Amino acid sequence: MDNLKQHIINKEESVISITGLYKSFNDLHVLKGIDFNLFKGENVAVLGKSGTGKSVLIKIIVGLLQPDKGEVYVLGKQVDQLTVKELNALRIRIGFSFQHSALYDSMNVYQNLAFPLTMNIKNLTKKEVDFAVEEVLDAVGLTNKIKQMPSDLSGGQRKRIGIARTLILKPEIMLYDEPTSGLDPITSAEIIELINEVQQKYNTSSVIITHDLTCAKNTGNRIAMLHKGKFLKFGTFNEVFSSDNEQVRGFFNYNFIQ
Repeated sequence: MDNLKQHIINKEESVISITGLYKSFNDLHVLKGIDFNLFKGENVAVLGKSGTGKSVLIKIIVGLLQPDKGEVYVLGKQVDQLTVKELNALRIRIGFSFQHSALYDSMNVYQNLAFPLTMNIKNLTKKEVDFAVEEVLDAVGLTNKIKQMPSDLSGGQRKRIGIARTLILKPEIMLYDEPTSGLDPITSAEIIELINEVQQKYNTSSVIITHDLTCAKNTGNRIAMLHKGKFLKFGTFNEVFSSDNEQVRGFFNYNFIQ
């Protein structure tokens, strides 16, 4: 938690700004008029049970889904107004760490990391690619796995390599989708530490989608509690969970009484 206290957050600059966001799928109303800001250098953990709209929110942020109503600005750009070319340029500035790592099984670790770099930045020398791969592997503590295949890695190692692959393009924003899901407590703690290290070293601003209270508490400078398509509460972990709101208390009990 020391990292969270020491990190400098610029509350004068929003890197994500969402106002009045609605999203439905036929008769299923998923997001019901939410407002959200992510400040430069900040980690916000978005908490909520499955089906509350967390994943829909980040898909709208990166332009994979269109909002029905409302405005979504990312790094100063209104996402749903961008051309395909402009949207692709914006996405390069956003790192997306998938829940299941999404590594290419047919490629070794080096190839998985080099692929997004060579696809997005032309005319790089082999030496430049090698340096970038080694740099991000060092950042996630897995330099000795450079020639391994994904099938030879543990779940936690695959998560780390997935994060390394997003870091190789030096994104300004990181989106983490359930980063500790399916991991044992020790490995979860290592991923939590890595998320904080990424914030410090790369000065990223991050949205961490999770239902894991331990992850949220130890990574989020602020917590955003999402319930049935609306944010119930924003604030520090203690501010959110000192609430008398029944849904907030129920989520806390759901996590810690099981």
